[in-house]
Amino acid sequence: MPLPKLFRDRSRPAQALLGGAVPAAIGALAGLMVGISAAGYWAIAALAAIGGILAGFEHRDGWGGADRGMVGGAIFAIALVLIHDLTGKPAKVSLGSSSIVFVIFVTILSILLGALGGRLARAQRERAGIFITDEHLAE
Repeated sequence: MPLPKLFRDRSRPAQALLGGAVPAAIGALAGLMVGISAAGYWAIAALAAIGGILAGFEHRDGWGGADRGMVGGAIFAIALVLIHDLTGKPAKVSLGSSSIVFVIFVTILSILLGALGGRLARAQRERAGIFITDEHLAE
């Protein structure tokens, strides 16, 4: 399976779109679904989790993937909470008792998902003989 282009090698507009706008849009959609359908919310949440792992693949290792997961997860969760609050609809699924705790929880989960993706990508590159970590850049 070919690996995606590294995030650092993408243009700034592409980075803004993939690292900011996409998580915000998916979070906003999830925020709408919280007040409409529990199944719809969980479907969007599953899509976001898969996206978090795949976003990690755009980084050289698990640490880079974790950083991306932290930013993308926080953007996703904040957008979700803001849109849900703006709609004023009662939640069909519990987001917990505190929006802040929810955002922190989702961000931590996203860090782990991004790190997983980054680590899997690194392992796949190393099996193919491609080394882009600091210890191999000097060679």
